Amino acid sequence: MKIVVCVKQVPDSAATMSVEDGKVSWGDAPLVINPWDEYAVEAALRLTEEQGGDVVALSLGDENAKEAIKHALAMGCSEAILINDPAMKGADTQAVARVLAAAIQKIGEVDAVVFGKQAIDSDVGATPAMVARLMGWPAVTLVSEISEFSGGTLKAQRAMEEGRQQVEATLPVVLSIVKDYGEPRYPSFMGIRKASRAEVPEWTVADTGIEVPPALVSWPKVMEPPARQITNEIIEGGSPEEIAAKLADKIMEEKVL
Repeated sequence: MKIVVCVKQVPDSAATMSVEDGKVSWGDAPLVINPWDEYAVEAALRLTEEQGGDVVALSLGDENAKEAIKHALAMGCSEAILINDPAMKGADTQAVARVLAAAIQKIGEVDAVVFGKQAIDSDVGATPAMVARLMGWPAVTLVSEISEFSGGTLKAQRAMEEGRQQVEATLPVVLSIVKDYGEPRYPSFMGIRKASRAEVPEWTVADTGIEVPPALVSWPKVMEPPARQITNEIIEGGSPEEIAAKLADKIMEEKVL
């Protein structure tokens, strides 16, 4: 069995975003693996631990993306590949999906591709479905549990707002994983040492067998919304009924309802 897990390098979730000269800036915030992708790595590793096989970490980015890849390797991935091509700067989601799909086909004999739910820097969450469409594979998104992954069949549970949904799909398949799947493992000391010495092959887009896809969506200007002045008021009273009546009057006075 071979599973590809796609990971992305993003600014730390504690970073404060600002807009400078029409461009998004994360300041000097450290770059880390996308937190959702840690759940994807965990899911891929569990599947291969149960069924046997290898997990290949795949990332698209510049040299900084190697930190995300090495984190995945330290968690237990067998190997990793970085697609590093300056021509992909400014690529939109569909362009990224096309390159990832081509890379997965180049890797070959893949049983599943696993993504995190979304990336915290863009929050689009469409890449898994796009890759599945390009590959002609079924997409099972928002996976919180996998009950079967054998005999060419996947049985999984999806986390929906309305509850849980049981689904079944044929392999190969594209998955996206949510945090309900289970807490990601910490990289072991030996895993960190192994990852630090690992040689990560770098491909260009041409190496995947396609040309650089044109971006269909661009962001010519980014604006920071004006800060809102927010005040708090504590409503007091002698009883819950009195407090509720005062709150109702306030709501009507402010024309909230």
